[in-house]
Amino acid sequence: MIQIAHVDSPLGMLTLASADGITLSGLWIDGQKYDRALLKGETVDECTTDELPIFRETLRWLELYFSGREPNFYPRLSFSGSDFRKAIAREMLAVPYGQTASYKELAARLAAKEGKVFISPHATGGAVAHNPLLILIPCHRIIAADGRLSGYAGGIEKKKYLLKLEQAALNLQKCNTSKEMIRI
Repeated sequence: MIQIAHVDSPLGMLTLASADGITLSGLWIDGQKYDRALLKGETVDECTTDELPIFRETLRWLELYFSGREPNFYPRLSFSGSDFRKAIAREMLAVPYGQTASYKELAARLAAKEGKVFISPHATGGAVAHNPLLILIPCHRIIAADGRLSGYAGGIEKKKYLLKLEQAALNLQKCNTSKEMIRI
């Protein structure tokens, strides 16, 4: 059984999900592309954010984040998906608050780490698009190689809002992949 709770935000209603009551396994903007994809076929128990410590912790993180401050902690996350999607999630987490990286750059960094010559930026984009933990795993910081904003499951306007909130410079900046914030 997966427990879910709903939270209002500047982006609209968000749905939080926890499969084990200890870690957060989903955060979606209601109505987004791939909305609640992990919940398909699962038994869902709706609750309030007060009922689980992980929901309270996530709500505290979101309140700090939406106030324009970089939270100095992360809720415990559980990321389900292929090894490739997990690796891309780790690369997204390495993009610092207020900075951006391109799909191409993420692919090149992962290829270098894995000793590969090439990883497709298109495949990387697919993995970024299926991120089940929007905002927390910052797929909004990933942009096209030419600096354009592209591909955000929550919609480009919401991506712009999040980048503006972080005061991100939309030119490409190097990300620091040596800083591991969350183990996925």
